[in-house]
Amino acid sequence: MKPRKTLTGQLGLYMQWPIFLAVLVIAANIVIGFVDVGAALAMSGFSIVYLLLSVFLYVFSRRKLMAGMVEFSADYAWIQKKLLSDLDIPYVVTDQSGRLLWMNDLFTEMMREVRVKNNSLVSMFPEVTKEILQGVVERTSIHTTFGDRSYRMDLKLVPMDELEPEPEGAGADGGSVTKMISSVASTPDLIAVYLFDETEILRFQKEITDQKMVAGLIYLDNYDEALESVEEVRRSLLMALIERRINKYIAGLNGVVKKMEKDKYFFVIQERYVAELREQRFSILEDVKAVNIGNEMAVTLSIGLGMDGDTYGQNYEFARMAIDMALGRGGDQAVIKSNEKIEYFGGKSQQQEKTTRVKARVKAHALRELIGTKEKLLIMGHRLSDIDAFGAAVGIYRIAAALDRKAHIVINDVTSSVRPMYERFTPAAGYPEDMFLTGSEALEKADAGTLLVVVDVNRPAITEEPELLKKVKTIVVLDHHRQGSEIIDNAVLSYVEPNASSACEMVAEVVQYIADGIKIRPQEADAMYAGIVIDTNYFNNQTGVRTFEAAAYLRRSGADVTRVRKAFREEMVNYQARAHAVSHAEVFEKSFAISECPAEGIENPTIVAAQAANELLGIRGIKASVVLSEYNGIIFISARSMDEVNVQVMMEKLGGGGHRSIAGAQLKGVTLEEAREKLKDVIREMIKAGDVN
Repeated sequence: MKPRKTLTGQLGLYMQWPIFLAVLVIAANIVIGFVDVGAALAMSGFSIVYLLLSVFLYVFSRRKLMAGMVEFSADYAWIQKKLLSDLDIPYVVTDQSGRLLWMNDLFTEMMREVRVKNNSLVSMFPEVTKEILQGVVERTSIHTTFGDRSYRMDLKLVPMDELEPEPEGAGADGGSVTKMISSVASTPDLIAVYLFDETEILRFQKEITDQKMVAGLIYLDNYDEALESVEEVRRSLLMALIERRINKYIAGLNGVVKKMEKDKYFFVIQERYVAELREQRFSILEDVKAVNIGNEMAVTLSIGLGMDGDTYGQNYEFARMAIDMALGRGGDQAVIKSNEKIEYFGGKSQQQEKTTRVKARVKAHALRELIGTKEKLLIMGHRLSDIDAFGAAVGIYRIAAALDRKAHIVINDVTSSVRPMYERFTPAAGYPEDMFLTGSEALEKADAGTLLVVVDVNRPAITEEPELLKKVKTIVVLDHHRQGSEIIDNAVLSYVEPNASSACEMVAEVVQYIADGIKIRPQEADAMYAGIVIDTNYFNNQTGVRTFEAAAYLRRSGADVTRVRKAFREEMVNYQARAHAVSHAEVFEKSFAISECPAEGIENPTIVAAQAANELLGIRGIKASVVLSEYNGIIFISARSMDEVNVQVMMEKLGGGGHRSIAGAQLKGVTLEEAREKLKDVIREMIKAGDVN
């Protein structure tokens, strides 16, 4: 039995008004009867006629009126569906599993072009998943592609309780909608999907981006040294050949290059060519090194690119920052700096040591001026300090004492590698009891009259007490590690020398220039000499003329080789752990030695791991060695190489850093096996990118 249809709302009220008025007329007729009976009788005839007409309209015309309304609603629904079908954007209705329920003409044409599996939105657009569809609350936008077009897909939730069945007699169109609804009766809600073609918009955006100007700087790393290695009559020819290669390279990118100084160039290219530079990995770095007209030393370049800035001026500032990072990392590499990230390329060759000490003298004088303006010094190295950081801190302590300034060395945990030297600095030896402070104690002493000197580290996160970097306003950094993307950027004086063997070597040079008559005590000379010896693996790695000169200065100051060697004799358990790491090493990709250092019974397995990595380099055919160790829930990675692999780049990919031949990283929240697999993935990536000679 069909349900009886009723008129509701304003239309039903409109149909009932004649009845209400008829009642009002009858009431008025009765009132008139009390005044005049004749007039009431006369009016009664008109009242009866009005009442009959009202009943007739309500009873007999109601059905015709409803039929007309149904016909109107059917026509209106057909117009709506026609407009939706002919809509100029693809439109489809799906359930929450992605099944296509209804689509307009444009969407139907799209489906004809590509074969769709299971008649599903998920099959057509990989970016759309069932999780996304089920997570739509009100409106969600997704950027996707279909064929050769790009679309912005808007998903709008249509709750089923908002849909009402169409009136009977809605015709074929009304029946199709009712059929659609009934086909998904088991589905709670529907999803309306709109596709907005943004292919042209994205193309224009890409064209605008490609035409943006990118600022770049090119510096010749070893200009003076390279010229000195060639005959005087050929020097102009050497520079002409290098300049010609630079001009030709930039011209090939449709760019403009301008020589600013004898060893500095500024260039501008469009952003569209940056992808080509990335793909070629800045081939100009190798092209310039190939120039040889009898010069004993190859010329190397450093390149800095700045892009994605709000203005051209900001791009130039990015380029300045990028070139500084390239030089700070040792040169012979390119750095791209943008708003979002920093990218590194090159850095394969060993940086040539500069024999001149002009830079050391300038930095020493600047440090002396800063010390003279402050009342006290705080000196700190990196977390879990090694002997190089400790020795460098002791050297700065001696400078402060010579300049009559109170100084403290910040150290939280005294490791086994530092303890033999640490125990020699006692009140009995003439040192104050507060020479060494913990990080929390140093924070209490820090004030406006404090100078903070950071040695052997330039990454704020791994310093002994990172909070000091925020509290102290005047900061000095002395380090020999290559700079990464994370640096101490609020330092008033930064002396980063990647070609130095150790921080102790740098401090030994500074001591000689900062003031006359500074006398280093024997235990201080021992600590600094030990820092050089350990970091160079007994003068086997990263050594140059200045390294031996610094060692000679420390020997003259009282450093004793035998005393240092005795201080660093190791326990049997450490020796056995190192032997275990060497004997169980895995040779990966025929050139990489990978091993793990056992931690049981060892006070500081990271030191043993570093020693094992050094020994593994002595195996023929090994280009780089990496040893992993676990300490306090953290995976420490020690990497070493000769000259064929830049282990600094390798460790940077794991969040670490260091030197070209000595580097390390720390991984949290992973097991040794997981860390090993991550390391192997990085090695495979470097081999594929050509970063291994």
